[in-house]
Amino acid sequence: MKRFNLRVYGILRTPAQEVLLVEEVHRHLRILKFPGGGLEFGEGVTDCLQREWEEETRTRLTGWRHFYTTEFFQPSAFNPDDQVISIYYLVECDQLPVAPPAQEQAISCFHYLPLAQVQPRQLTMPIDQVVMQKLRTYEGL
Repeated sequence: MKRFNLRVYGILRTPAQEVLLVEEVHRHLRILKFPGGGLEFGEGVTDCLQREWEEETRTRLTGWRHFYTTEFFQPSAFNPDDQVISIYYLVECDQLPVAPPAQEQAISCFHYLPLAQVQPRQLTMPIDQVVMQKLRTYEGL
């Protein structure tokens, strides 16, 4: 059965021009990505953004605005019968997230990386790489 897999992510830029990336292990693969995850049935897109953000960062979003939605076909890295569609938001939160101990959740660590130095290929997933390049262009880098 061919299915759509809808993902929603937040892009947090700090006052120091850093971007928050999370590192997690999924199916024994270490992944560097933006915070976020999968839309659940019955959930709105921004509801998903808020839920996923709180689950991964333990902070609350105070604002967001749409940045990018996937514009090309992307099969899932984990299920070739799924087409991944990702929606990215520029977000603001009540405090800068600090990663909890690794045993408490799937996120193993947070990385605040200078946006001017992050290369798209450092991110694991192809859509995240496109978004990082668009973010760097958006920021004039």
